Amino acid sequence: MIPFAGNPLNRASEKRLEANWIESRLHDPSSLIFPMWRLEPFLLGPENSAPPIQLGLLKPGLMEVLAADGAPCIFLGLDGDRAVFALDISAAENPAKEGPLAGLGFFRDARAAGQMVSIKEAAIIAQAKALIDWHQRHGFCPKCGAPTKLMDAGYRRLCDKCNSEHFPRVDPVVIMLAIDGDACLVGRGKLFPQGMFSALAGFIEPGETIEEAVRRELMEEASVKVGEVSYWATQPWPFPSSLMIGCFAKAASREVKVDQSELAELRWIERNVARKLVEGKRVDGIMVPPAIAIAHHLIKAFALGER
Repeated sequence: MIPFAGNPLNRASEKRLEANWIESRLHDPSSLIFPMWRLEPFLLGPENSAPPIQLGLLKPGLMEVLAADGAPCIFLGLDGDRAVFALDISAAENPAKEGPLAGLGFFRDARAAGQMVSIKEAAIIAQAKALIDWHQRHGFCPKCGAPTKLMDAGYRRLCDKCNSEHFPRVDPVVIMLAIDGDACLVGRGKLFPQGMFSALAGFIEPGETIEEAVRRELMEEASVKVGEVSYWATQPWPFPSSLMIGCFAKAASREVKVDQSELAELRWIERNVARKLVEGKRVDGIMVPPAIAIAHHLIKAFALGER
């Protein structure tokens, strides 16, 4: 399974409109609260613990004092009969070192945390991080500029001045491997570590299909013309709120030209080389992204002959 996918919670979206039910569950001792500090998830135990580390799901009443008035508190869903919420405690100065959470665990960047917990718990991180990030960015109405307020247990914001409603957004991104025979095309971004190569990617533009975006991005970044485009899998990517749409595309040739505004280098790699790379080996100084990224799984699927 691809990290950040496979959320185990029942989102129970019909409960979001029941304000009394949400309020009662926030104080129910069987519920769980997941603290996020400056978009970093809370993990239980000492920082030097070996993975998998347990996600910091805590009982109500423990950390609410750390949250500012009006801080986002979001109903993530149900784990069986237990309600699970995410709470933004960014107002706290250093909650892992002082206050009610001190000594219980630590906060970590969401990318790193996603590799330290189980696959299912990583998906909860993705949901919580993306939603809290959205609330932090949408405190004011983009239509009239007035303050907005949280509604529907975190899945809507409302402007009291112009009555505009605003909903969490997801930005679709195509990420793809062009394939020609037994080779696939990878690129190194200008900001990538030396030797790091990945699948090419780009945002889908308004009025554009997935297939059109794949063809456009490959032409823009590599001057590669492709024919058949096939969908493979998706990955929620909460940085801040993307949906990575993994695809394969059949290249018409291996002739490439690097778009130097976005990429430092392009390479075709053979299937046997790709197999070594996804095993964590370096070949000719090349490496590929870790398993937290869908790019790794695209390259792995190609390496194993699945595409």
